[in-house]
Amino acid sequence: MKLIQVAQRATDLDRAAAFYSDLLGTEPAARFDPPGLLFFDLDGVRLLLDAGAASALLYIEVVDIHGAVERLRAAGTTIVGEPHVIFSHADGTLGPAGTDERQAFIVDSEGNTIGLVEQRPA
Repeated sequence: MKLIQVAQRATDLDRAAAFYSDLLGTEPAARFDPPGLLFFDLDGVRLLLDAGAASALLYIEVVDIHGAVERLRAAGTTIVGEPHVIFSHADGTLGPAGTDERQAFIVDSEGNTIGLVEQRPA
């Protein structure tokens, strides 16, 4: 099995499209309005933004967590958790061995919490 799609609540598709385009660095893959569906391609997994979806906690990988948080803060995004080390990957079970996993948390344009994740050599 493989994950095909995750859904996230979005009540304003235009606002969500602008926010996620900036966050992900890519434009939406598809939009169907009506009924009000917006899709992004996340390396083969579809992110569906839909007013009828429940809020989910998504974790998105970033290359430079501190730079991403500062860029988002400057754009007016609410930061609810500053970058910090969550744990170290000693054996490679959940990430590359010898790296620290850093996470930060933001609030998207629709009120959903998003986790940002960076894995960096310890």
